[in-house]
Amino acid sequence: MADEGNQSEIAALRARIATLEAQAAKRPGHRPPRLRSFLSALLIVIGCVLAPLGIVAAWTADIVGDTDRYVSTVAPLASDPDVQAAVANRVTGAVMEHIDLPSLLEGVAPDQRPLAQKALGKLGDGLEGAVRSFVHDKAEDVVSSQAFETIWTGANRTVHTALVSALTGNKEGAVQIKNDSVTLDLAPVIEQVKTRLVDAGLGVAAKIPQIHTDFTILRSDDIGRVKTGFRLLELVGVWLPILAVVLVVAGVLLAAHRRRTLIASALGFALAALILGIALTVFRTVYLNALPDTVSQPAAASVYDALVRFLRITIRMVVVLGVVLALAAWLSGPGRYATVVRQAWHSGIAATRASADRAGLRTGPVGVFVGRHRRWITWILVAAAVVAFVLWPHPTGWVVVGLALALLFAFAVTDFLAEDAQDAEHPAAAGGGPPVGPR
Repeated sequence: MADEGNQSEIAALRARIATLEAQAAKRPGHRPPRLRSFLSALLIVIGCVLAPLGIVAAWTADIVGDTDRYVSTVAPLASDPDVQAAVANRVTGAVMEHIDLPSLLEGVAPDQRPLAQKALGKLGDGLEGAVRSFVHDKAEDVVSSQAFETIWTGANRTVHTALVSALTGNKEGAVQIKNDSVTLDLAPVIEQVKTRLVDAGLGVAAKIPQIHTDFTILRSDDIGRVKTGFRLLELVGVWLPILAVVLVVAGVLLAAHRRRTLIASALGFALAALILGIALTVFRTVYLNALPDTVSQPAAASVYDALVRFLRITIRMVVVLGVVLALAAWLSGPGRYATVVRQAWHSGIAATRASADRAGLRTGPVGVFVGRHRRWITWILVAAAVVAFVLWPHPTGWVVVGLALALLFAFAVTDFLAEDAQDAEHPAAAGGGPPVGPR
Protein backbone atom coordinates (compact mmCIF):
# COMPACT_ATOMS: atom_id res chain seq x y z
CA MET A 1 0.00 0.00 0.00
CA ALA A 2 2.80 2.34 0.85
CA ASP A 3 4.42 1.71 -2.52
CA GLU A 4 1.12 2.38 -4.30
CA GLY A 5 0.76 5.68 -2.39
CA ASN A 6 4.25 6.74 -3.31
CA GLN A 7 3.66 5.86 -6.94
CA SER A 8 0.47 7.90 -7.05
CA GLU A 9 2.16 10.86 -5.40
CA ILE A 10 5.03 10.70 -7.91
CA ALA A 11 2.53 10.52 -10.75
CA ALA A 12 0.71 13.58 -9.39
CA LEU A 13 3.98 15.50 -9.16
CA ARG A 14 4.89 14.58 -12.70
CA ALA A 15 1.50 15.74 -13.93
CA ARG A 16 1.89 19.01 -12.07
CA ILE A 17 5.34 19.58 -13.57
CA ALA A 18 4.05 18.86 -17.05
CA THR A 19 1.22 21.36 -16.54
CA LEU A 20 3.61 24.05 -15.38
CA GLU A 21 5.92 23.41 -18.31
CA ALA A 22 3.05 23.68 -20.75
CA GLN A 23 1.92 26.97 -19.19
CA ALA A 24 5.46 28.34 -19.36
CA ALA A 25 5.69 27.36 -23.03
CA LYS A 26 2.54 29.33 -23.82
CA ARG A 27 3.76 32.51 -22.09
CA PRO A 28 5.41 35.22 -24.21
CA GLY A 29 9.18 35.50 -23.98
CA HIS A 30 10.40 37.04 -20.77
CA ARG A 31 11.38 40.63 -21.22
CA PRO A 32 13.40 42.65 -18.71
CA PRO A 33 11.63 45.70 -17.23
CA ARG A 34 11.97 48.68 -19.52
CA LEU A 35 13.03 50.98 -16.70
CA ARG A 36 15.87 48.65 -15.76
CA SER A 37 17.08 48.42 -19.35
CA PHE A 38 16.83 52.20 -19.75
CA LEU A 39 18.84 52.83 -16.58
CA SER A 40 21.45 50.31 -17.67
CA ALA A 41 21.89 51.95 -21.06
CA LEU A 42 21.89 55.44 -19.54
CA LEU A 43 24.61 54.60 -17.02
CA ILE A 44 26.78 53.00 -19.67
CA VAL A 45 26.41 55.94 -22.06
CA ILE A 46 27.25 58.45 -19.32
CA GLY A 47 30.26 56.38 -18.30
CA CYS A 48 31.56 56.21 -21.87
CA VAL A 49 31.04 59.96 -22.31
CA LEU A 50 32.94 60.64 -19.09
CA ALA A 51 35.79 58.33 -20.13
CA PRO A 52 37.67 60.88 -22.31
CA LEU A 53 37.17 63.60 -19.70
CA GLY A 54 38.44 61.22 -17.04
CA ILE A 55 41.58 60.48 -19.04
CA VAL A 56 42.26 64.20 -19.52
CA ALA A 57 41.52 64.88 -15.84
CA ALA A 58 44.00 62.24 -14.70
CA TRP A 59 46.63 63.64 -17.10
CA THR A 60 45.99 67.20 -15.92
CA ALA A 61 46.30 66.28 -12.26
CA ASP A 62 49.43 64.28 -13.03
CA ILE A 63 51.23 66.95 -15.05
CA VAL A 64 50.03 69.92 -13.01
CA GLY A 65 50.40 68.38 -9.59
CA ASP A 66 53.74 66.60 -10.04
CA THR A 67 56.71 68.80 -10.94
CA ASP A 68 59.08 65.86 -11.23
CA ARG A 69 56.79 64.12 -13.72
CA TYR A 70 56.49 67.32 -15.75
CA VAL A 71 60.26 67.73 -15.82
CA SER A 72 60.74 64.10 -16.86
CA THR A 73 58.18 64.72 -19.62
CA VAL A 74 59.96 67.71 -21.17
CA ALA A 75 63.56 66.70 -20.37
CA PRO A 76 64.02 64.72 -23.64
CA LEU A 77 63.27 67.91 -25.59
CA ALA A 78 66.78 69.17 -24.76
CA SER A 79 68.13 66.68 -27.31
CA ASP A 80 65.36 67.21 -29.88
CA PRO A 81 66.88 68.60 -33.14
CA ASP A 82 63.94 70.92 -33.81
CA VAL A 83 64.04 72.39 -30.32
CA GLN A 84 67.83 72.78 -30.48
CA ALA A 85 67.56 74.54 -33.84
CA ALA A 86 64.86 76.90 -32.56
CA VAL A 87 66.85 77.75 -29.42
CA ALA A 88 70.04 78.30 -31.44
CA ASN A 89 68.21 80.66 -33.81
CA ARG A 90 66.62 82.53 -30.93
CA VAL A 91 69.93 82.93 -29.10
CA THR A 92 71.74 84.00 -32.27
CA GLY A 93 69.18 86.72 -32.94
CA ALA A 94 69.38 88.00 -29.38
CA VAL A 95 73.21 88.14 -29.43
CA MET A 96 73.34 89.83 -32.84
CA GLU A 97 71.10 92.62 -31.58
CA HIS A 98 73.82 93.57 -29.07
CA ILE A 99 76.90 93.36 -31.31
CA ASP A 100 78.10 96.63 -32.89
CA LEU A 101 79.34 95.39 -36.27
CA PRO A 102 81.14 98.61 -37.44
CA SER A 103 83.33 98.70 -34.37
CA LEU A 104 83.68 94.94 -34.04
CA LEU A 105 87.39 94.66 -34.82
CA GLU A 106 88.23 97.94 -33.14
CA GLY A 107 86.86 96.58 -29.92
CA VAL A 108 89.11 93.55 -30.09
CA ALA A 109 92.47 93.68 -28.35
CA PRO A 110 95.42 93.99 -30.76
CA ASP A 111 96.78 90.58 -29.85
CA GLN A 112 93.36 88.99 -30.53
CA ARG A 113 92.63 90.69 -33.88
CA PRO A 114 94.49 88.14 -36.07
CA LEU A 115 92.56 85.29 -34.47
CA ALA A 116 89.22 87.10 -34.88
CA GLN A 117 89.98 88.08 -38.48
CA LYS A 118 90.95 84.52 -39.31
CA ALA A 119 87.79 83.13 -37.73
CA LEU A 120 85.51 85.62 -39.46
CA GLY A 121 87.30 85.45 -42.79
CA LYS A 122 86.54 81.75 -43.20
CA LEU A 123 82.82 82.37 -43.01
CA GLY A 124 82.26 84.68 -45.99
CA ASP A 125 82.71 88.15 -47.38
CA GLY A 126 79.78 89.83 -45.65
CA LEU A 127 80.73 90.88 -42.14
CA GLU A 128 77.23 90.61 -40.74
CA GLY A 129 76.63 87.22 -42.33
CA ALA A 130 80.03 86.00 -41.16
CA VAL A 131 79.44 87.13 -37.59
CA ARG A 132 75.91 85.68 -37.56
CA SER A 133 77.16 82.33 -38.83
CA PHE A 134 79.98 82.42 -36.30
CA VAL A 135 77.58 83.15 -33.42
CA HIS A 136 75.11 80.54 -34.68
CA ASP A 137 77.82 77.87 -34.74
CA LYS A 138 78.69 78.61 -31.12
CA ALA A 139 75.02 78.59 -30.18
CA GLU A 140 74.61 75.18 -31.80
CA ASP A 141 77.65 73.94 -29.88
CA VAL A 142 76.02 75.05 -26.64
CA VAL A 143 72.55 73.59 -27.30
CA SER A 144 74.05 70.26 -28.28
CA SER A 145 76.12 70.01 -25.10
CA GLN A 146 75.38 68.49 -21.71
CA ALA A 147 75.31 72.00 -20.25
CA PHE A 148 72.18 72.84 -22.24
CA GLU A 149 70.40 69.75 -20.92
CA THR A 150 71.16 70.91 -17.39
CA ILE A 151 69.97 74.44 -18.14
CA TRP A 152 66.83 73.13 -19.87
CA THR A 153 65.88 70.85 -16.99
CA GLY A 154 66.43 73.51 -14.35
CA ALA A 155 64.53 76.17 -16.29
CA ASN A 156 61.57 73.87 -16.89
CA ARG A 157 61.43 73.00 -13.21
CA THR A 158 61.04 76.72 -12.56
CA VAL A 159 58.63 77.34 -15.40
CA HIS A 160 56.33 74.56 -14.17
CA THR A 161 54.68 77.17 -11.98
CA ALA A 162 53.76 79.13 -15.11
CA LEU A 163 52.33 76.00 -16.71
CA VAL A 164 50.18 75.46 -13.63
CA SER A 165 48.98 79.05 -13.97
CA ALA A 166 48.24 78.53 -17.66
CA LEU A 167 46.17 75.40 -17.13
CA THR A 168 44.41 76.25 -13.85
CA GLY A 169 44.31 80.02 -13.62
CA ASN A 170 46.23 80.00 -10.35
CA LYS A 171 47.91 83.40 -9.95
CA GLU A 172 50.33 82.39 -7.23
CA GLY A 173 54.03 81.89 -7.87
CA ALA A 174 56.99 83.90 -9.07
CA VAL A 175 56.55 82.98 -12.75
CA GLN A 176 53.39 84.19 -14.47
CA ILE A 177 51.84 84.02 -17.94
CA LYS A 178 52.88 86.78 -20.32
CA ASN A 179 50.79 87.49 -23.42
CA ASP A 180 48.96 84.16 -23.18
CA SER A 181 52.30 82.32 -23.32
CA VAL A 182 54.36 80.12 -21.04
CA THR A 183 58.00 80.87 -21.86
CA LEU A 184 61.45 79.74 -20.84
CA ASP A 185 64.20 82.34 -20.24
CA LEU A 186 67.28 81.61 -22.40
CA ALA A 187 69.63 83.95 -20.51
CA PRO A 188 71.80 81.07 -19.15
CA VAL A 189 72.20 79.73 -22.70
CA ILE A 190 73.24 83.15 -23.98
CA GLU A 191 75.86 83.38 -21.24
CA GLN A 192 77.28 80.06 -22.36
CA VAL A 193 77.40 81.30 -25.98
CA LYS A 194 79.14 84.53 -24.92
CA THR A 195 81.80 82.52 -23.11
CA ARG A 196 82.44 80.36 -26.17
CA LEU A 197 82.61 83.41 -28.43
CA VAL A 198 85.27 84.98 -26.20
CA ASP A 199 87.21 81.71 -26.08
CA ALA A 200 87.07 81.56 -29.89
CA GLY A 201 88.67 85.00 -30.23
CA LEU A 202 85.65 87.31 -30.34
CA GLY A 203 86.56 89.22 -27.21
CA VAL A 204 83.96 91.91 -27.88
CA ALA A 205 81.30 89.40 -26.89
CA ALA A 206 82.39 89.85 -23.29
CA LYS A 207 80.94 93.39 -23.41
CA ILE A 208 77.47 92.15 -24.28
CA PRO A 209 75.17 92.81 -21.31
CA GLN A 210 73.00 90.13 -19.78
CA ILE A 211 70.23 89.32 -22.25
CA HIS A 212 66.84 87.89 -21.33
CA THR A 213 65.00 86.34 -24.23
CA ASP A 214 62.19 83.81 -24.17
CA PHE A 215 61.52 80.44 -25.75
CA THR A 216 57.81 79.63 -25.98
CA ILE A 217 56.72 76.40 -24.28
CA LEU A 218 52.97 76.92 -24.57
CA ARG A 219 51.07 79.66 -26.37
CA SER A 220 47.40 80.18 -27.07
CA ASP A 221 45.13 83.17 -27.33
CA ASP A 222 42.40 81.02 -25.75
CA ILE A 223 44.26 80.17 -22.53
CA GLY A 224 41.95 82.46 -20.59
CA ARG A 225 38.90 80.64 -21.91
CA VAL A 226 40.02 77.15 -20.95
CA LYS A 227 41.33 77.95 -17.46
CA THR A 228 38.04 77.12 -15.79
CA GLY A 229 37.78 73.79 -17.56
CA PHE A 230 41.32 72.75 -16.68
CA ARG A 231 40.84 73.92 -13.11
CA LEU A 232 37.77 71.70 -12.84
CA LEU A 233 39.62 68.76 -14.38
CA GLU A 234 42.47 69.24 -11.89
CA LEU A 235 40.03 69.20 -8.98
CA VAL A 236 38.25 66.02 -10.05
CA GLY A 237 41.61 64.38 -10.83
CA VAL A 238 41.52 60.61 -10.61
CA TRP A 239 37.94 60.57 -9.29
CA LEU A 240 36.39 61.27 -12.67
CA PRO A 241 37.82 58.15 -14.39
CA ILE A 242 36.84 56.09 -11.36
CA LEU A 243 33.30 57.47 -11.59
CA ALA A 244 33.20 56.60 -15.30
CA VAL A 245 34.22 53.01 -14.57
CA VAL A 246 31.73 52.69 -11.70
CA LEU A 247 28.87 53.92 -13.88
CA VAL A 248 29.72 51.42 -16.62
CA VAL A 249 30.01 48.56 -14.12
CA ALA A 250 26.65 49.50 -12.58
CA GLY A 251 25.09 49.56 -16.05
CA VAL A 252 26.43 46.09 -16.81
CA LEU A 253 25.13 44.71 -13.51
CA LEU A 254 21.67 46.13 -14.21
CA ALA A 255 21.52 44.64 -17.70
CA ALA A 256 19.52 41.50 -18.41
CA HIS A 257 22.16 40.12 -20.78
CA ARG A 258 25.30 41.00 -18.89
CA ARG A 259 27.85 39.33 -21.13
CA ARG A 260 26.64 41.06 -24.27
CA THR A 261 26.34 44.33 -22.37
CA LEU A 262 29.87 43.95 -21.05
CA ILE A 263 31.19 43.43 -24.57
CA ALA A 264 29.36 46.51 -25.84
CA SER A 265 30.45 48.60 -22.84
CA ALA A 266 34.10 47.64 -23.15
CA LEU A 267 34.12 48.45 -26.87
CA GLY A 268 32.26 51.71 -26.18
CA PHE A 269 34.86 52.70 -23.58
CA ALA A 270 37.64 51.91 -26.05
CA LEU A 271 35.88 53.87 -28.81
CA ALA A 272 35.50 56.91 -26.54
CA ALA A 273 39.23 56.86 -25.78
CA LEU A 274 40.03 56.42 -29.47
CA ILE A 275 37.92 59.49 -30.30
CA LEU A 276 39.94 61.46 -27.76
CA GLY A 277 43.14 60.33 -29.46
CA ILE A 278 41.82 61.50 -32.82
CA ALA A 279 40.82 64.82 -31.26
CA LEU A 280 44.35 65.31 -29.95
CA THR A 281 45.74 64.81 -33.45
CA VAL A 282 43.26 67.26 -34.96
CA PHE A 283 43.89 69.83 -32.23
CA ARG A 284 47.63 69.53 -32.83
CA THR A 285 47.18 70.77 -36.38
CA VAL A 286 44.85 73.57 -35.31
CA TYR A 287 47.20 74.64 -32.51
CA LEU A 288 50.29 74.75 -34.74
CA ASN A 289 48.50 76.66 -37.49
CA ALA A 290 47.38 79.29 -34.95
CA LEU A 291 50.93 80.05 -33.77
CA PRO A 292 52.51 83.34 -34.83
CA ASP A 293 55.35 83.38 -37.32
CA THR A 294 57.86 84.15 -34.57
CA VAL A 295 57.35 80.69 -33.06
CA SER A 296 59.09 77.72 -34.67
CA GLN A 297 56.39 75.26 -35.70
CA PRO A 298 58.68 72.18 -35.70
CA ALA A 299 59.86 73.02 -32.17
CA ALA A 300 56.29 73.74 -31.04
CA ALA A 301 55.20 70.41 -32.49
CA SER A 302 57.92 68.63 -30.52
CA VAL A 303 56.87 70.40 -27.32
CA TYR A 304 53.20 69.56 -27.91
CA ASP A 305 54.00 65.90 -28.57
CA ALA A 306 56.09 65.74 -25.40
CA LEU A 307 53.40 67.30 -23.22
CA VAL A 308 50.65 64.95 -24.45
CA ARG A 309 52.89 61.87 -24.64
CA PHE A 310 51.60 60.30 -21.43
CA LEU A 311 48.06 61.27 -22.39
CA ARG A 312 48.43 59.32 -25.62
CA ILE A 313 49.95 56.38 -23.72
CA THR A 314 46.90 56.34 -21.44
CA ILE A 315 44.56 56.48 -24.43
CA ARG A 316 46.27 53.49 -26.04
CA MET A 317 46.10 51.63 -22.74
CA VAL A 318 42.35 52.23 -22.40
CA VAL A 319 41.74 51.12 -25.99
CA VAL A 320 43.74 47.92 -25.49
CA LEU A 321 42.05 47.26 -22.14
CA GLY A 322 38.60 47.67 -23.65
CA VAL A 323 39.40 45.30 -26.51
CA VAL A 324 40.91 42.71 -24.13
CA LEU A 325 37.87 42.82 -21.83
CA ALA A 326 35.47 42.52 -24.76
CA LEU A 327 37.44 39.59 -26.17
CA ALA A 328 37.52 37.86 -22.78
CA ALA A 329 33.76 38.28 -22.35
CA TRP A 330 33.13 36.94 -25.85
CA LEU A 331 35.40 33.92 -25.39
CA SER A 332 33.62 32.98 -22.16
CA GLY A 333 30.20 33.09 -23.83
CA PRO A 334 28.08 30.37 -25.46
CA GLY A 335 28.68 31.47 -29.03
CA ARG A 336 29.61 28.88 -31.62
CA TYR A 337 32.99 30.35 -32.51
CA ALA A 338 33.81 31.01 -28.86
CA THR A 339 32.97 27.40 -28.07
CA VAL A 340 35.26 26.22 -30.88
CA VAL A 341 38.09 28.32 -29.48
CA ARG A 342 37.59 26.92 -25.97
CA GLN A 343 37.46 23.37 -27.32
CA ALA A 344 40.72 23.94 -29.16
CA TRP A 345 42.20 25.34 -25.93
CA HIS A 346 41.16 22.30 -23.88
CA SER A 347 42.28 19.93 -26.63
CA GLY A 348 45.73 21.48 -26.62
CA ILE A 349 45.97 21.19 -22.85
CA ALA A 350 44.75 17.59 -22.99
CA ALA A 351 47.41 16.78 -25.57
CA THR A 352 50.07 18.38 -23.36
CA ARG A 353 48.82 16.42 -20.38
CA ALA A 354 48.92 13.18 -22.39
CA SER A 355 52.53 13.88 -23.33
CA ALA A 356 53.35 14.50 -19.66
CA ASP A 357 51.68 11.21 -18.75
CA ARG A 358 53.79 9.35 -21.29
CA ALA A 359 56.90 11.04 -19.89
CA GLY A 360 55.98 9.81 -16.40
CA LEU A 361 55.39 13.27 -14.93
CA ARG A 362 53.10 13.33 -11.87
CA THR A 363 51.62 16.20 -9.89
CA GLY A 364 50.79 14.27 -6.76
CA PRO A 365 48.30 15.86 -4.34
CA VAL A 366 48.74 19.29 -5.99
CA GLY A 367 46.70 18.22 -9.00
CA VAL A 368 43.93 16.86 -6.79
CA PHE A 369 43.82 20.11 -4.79
CA VAL A 370 43.64 22.25 -7.94
CA GLY A 371 40.90 20.08 -9.38
CA ARG A 372 38.77 20.45 -6.25
CA HIS A 373 39.25 24.24 -5.93
CA ARG A 374 39.52 25.17 -9.58
CA ARG A 375 36.79 27.81 -9.49
CA TRP A 376 38.30 29.61 -6.48
CA ILE A 377 41.75 29.49 -8.02
CA THR A 378 40.42 31.01 -11.26
CA TRP A 379 38.85 33.96 -9.45
CA ILE A 380 41.98 34.48 -7.34
CA LEU A 381 44.06 34.67 -10.52
CA VAL A 382 41.66 37.21 -12.03
CA ALA A 383 41.72 39.29 -8.85
CA ALA A 384 45.53 39.19 -8.81
CA ALA A 385 45.65 40.47 -12.39
CA VAL A 386 43.23 43.30 -11.53
CA VAL A 387 45.23 44.29 -8.45
CA ALA A 388 48.48 44.24 -10.44
CA PHE A 389 46.92 46.52 -13.06
CA VAL A 390 45.53 48.95 -10.47
CA LEU A 391 48.80 49.16 -8.55
CA TRP A 392 50.97 49.43 -11.66
CA PRO A 393 52.33 53.01 -11.91
CA HIS A 394 51.10 54.49 -15.20
CA PRO A 395 50.25 51.24 -17.03
CA THR A 396 50.58 51.13 -20.81
CA GLY A 397 48.91 49.09 -23.50
CA TRP A 398 51.82 46.64 -23.42
CA VAL A 399 51.30 46.22 -19.67
CA VAL A 400 47.68 45.24 -20.34
CA VAL A 401 48.76 42.76 -23.01
CA GLY A 402 51.45 41.35 -20.70
CA LEU A 403 49.03 40.89 -17.81
CA ALA A 404 46.49 39.25 -20.14
CA LEU A 405 49.09 36.82 -21.47
CA ALA A 406 50.31 36.07 -17.94
CA LEU A 407 46.71 35.39 -16.88
CA LEU A 408 46.21 33.08 -19.86
CA PHE A 409 49.36 31.19 -18.95
CA ALA A 410 48.14 30.85 -15.36
CA PHE A 411 44.78 29.57 -16.66
CA ALA A 412 46.60 27.04 -18.84
CA VAL A 413 48.59 25.74 -15.87
CA THR A 414 45.42 25.57 -13.78
CA ASP A 415 43.54 23.70 -16.49
CA PHE A 416 46.44 21.31 -16.94
CA LEU A 417 46.56 20.49 -13.23
CA ALA A 418 42.77 20.38 -12.89
CA GLU A 419 42.42 18.02 -15.84
CA ASP A 420 45.18 15.91 -14.36
CA ALA A 421 43.29 15.72 -11.09
CA GLN A 422 40.06 14.76 -12.82
CA ASP A 423 41.82 11.96 -14.66
CA ALA A 424 43.18 10.70 -11.36
CA GLU A 425 39.71 10.62 -9.85
CA HIS A 426 38.01 9.28 -13.03
CA PRO A 427 40.52 7.05 -14.82
CA ALA A 428 37.83 5.37 -16.88
CA ALA A 429 36.89 8.69 -18.50
CA ALA A 430 40.51 9.37 -19.31
CA GLY A 431 41.31 6.12 -21.02
CA GLY A 432 39.46 3.25 -19.41
CA GLY A 433 42.43 1.88 -17.49
CA PRO A 434 43.59 2.24 -13.92
CA PRO A 435 45.85 5.13 -12.95
CA VAL A 436 49.52 4.44 -13.38
CA GLY A 437 50.46 5.91 -10.06
CA PRO A 438 49.54 8.52 -7.52
CA ARG A 439 48.86 11.99 -8.86
